[in-house]
Amino acid sequence: MSPLLDKLGRPLQDLRISVTDRCNFRCRYCMPKEVFGKDFTFMPRNKLLSFEEIERITKIFVKLGVKKIRLTGGEPLLRKDLPMLIEKLANISGLDDIALTTNASLLERMAAKLKQAGLKRVNVSLDALDIKTFQSISDTAHKNETVLRGIDKAMQVGLGVKVNMVVKKGMNDDRIVPMASYFKKRGITLRFIEFMDVGQSNGWDYSKVISKKELLATLSKHFELESVDANDIGQVAKRYRYRGTKTEVGFITSVSEPFCSTCTRMRIAADGKLYKCLFATEGFDLRSLLRSGLNDETIQSAIVSTWRERVDRYSDERTEESAKNRKKIAMSYIGG
Repeated sequence: MSPLLDKLGRPLQDLRISVTDRCNFRCRYCMPKEVFGKDFTFMPRNKLLSFEEIERITKIFVKLGVKKIRLTGGEPLLRKDLPMLIEKLANISGLDDIALTTNASLLERMAAKLKQAGLKRVNVSLDALDIKTFQSISDTAHKNETVLRGIDKAMQVGLGVKVNMVVKKGMNDDRIVPMASYFKKRGITLRFIEFMDVGQSNGWDYSKVISKKELLATLSKHFELESVDANDIGQVAKRYRYRGTKTEVGFITSVSEPFCSTCTRMRIAADGKLYKCLFATEGFDLRSLLRSGLNDETIQSAIVSTWRERVDRYSDERTEESAKNRKKIAMSYIGG
């Protein structure tokens, strides 16, 4: 089958599915308490896509060429019985990879079940090693030791592990080298994410962005790094390797070096809205189609039409003015 291309010639290859809008952290750049406080109303269960609906829509996407699925949130491990969903997805013929993005607060006790169900990899969000900075950023009483034990357990049961660190000037830029040293010793890929203007509530300011160029300069004072070629068109991280090792470090450069031209992703929010871009302003209501009695062919046609009309390239076009004035969907809703 020929790849399904959008208007800019980008193939559909990857699908991110948010399974919940809830999270047990209140990271300041994602779900600040000022917005997502104790009185915030999250989606009721009947508004979320069921596991059967997620399985059905994934089969349709696989027919269209999707090979990789990533489950996101919110915090996906808060979704009850998540291993059951992973097992359903793992049995879909043609799906090569199932991954999960998590804050790892619940990973230690769930890693074995996730692996047994068919999960391949986890990406752990961790922005600092010391407890003071960690708790300041996550704005919770959770301890970073819980996250680190979760990472260790995931590796022990055979899950692939990468760690993602959002870097923001004045927040954790003094934690860059300690994080690199820690995960280099453990042979775990660490990826630095530039502070992005996702959603309306994270107080994004360009002056708080630390670019890949600056990050690389800081790391190069302490480590010998060599570049690594991308291994597929949809890869978003700029990859480097610590010389003399197989351990990598990566940079996700949505602000300083946008990668819109190679973006191969669609996203499904927890309520079944389909989004063509992380910075989208509106989505297409898949849930209504799934619950309206329509057959798979009709739903597939709607997805095809949506992708073929895709022209999104927000990060290429971003200006400070557009970043502040454009209405965007919260990351906790659309999935990172």
